[in-house]
Amino acid sequence: MANLDDIEREFEQLFDDVWRLHRLPGRRRGFRPQVDCFRTDDPAELTVIVELAGVEPEDIEIFVDDRALLIAGERRRPHPECRLSYYQMEIEYGPFQRRIALAEDVDADGARATYERGLLMITLPLAVRAPRSARVSIQVRKRWATR
Repeated sequence: MANLDDIEREFEQLFDDVWRLHRLPGRRRGFRPQVDCFRTDDPAELTVIVELAGVEPEDIEIFVDDRALLIAGERRRPHPECRLSYYQMEIEYGPFQRRIALAEDVDADGARATYERGLLMITLPLAVRAPRSARVSIQVRKRWATR
């Protein structure tokens, strides 16, 4: 019999696939950022990378709660000083929210997030003991590349 976590992941993948389908003009529903999630062993961490080009770090909220990571925010449409007539309109704007089910318990207090060149990277150390059930907010730190 299938594990409930496996079934939940399959449903989330199905809905993610539906979001990737081409949407007709005028039927826009908002911005849905793409996400990668992976685990490392040394150190034992889960890392989540979210593609957020055009989103200001101060417009991002991150929470960890009950084996889930919630990322919410808004990509705002630039408002130029003049009147516009669009010839093409493909970029999605607006509020977004992604809920990522975490495959393992994490130490939310040790979590950290950095934002660089449009990519948000959230690192969640794996829990050594059972995690507390309170909701924890993670601050986003802007990171600039030095060359």
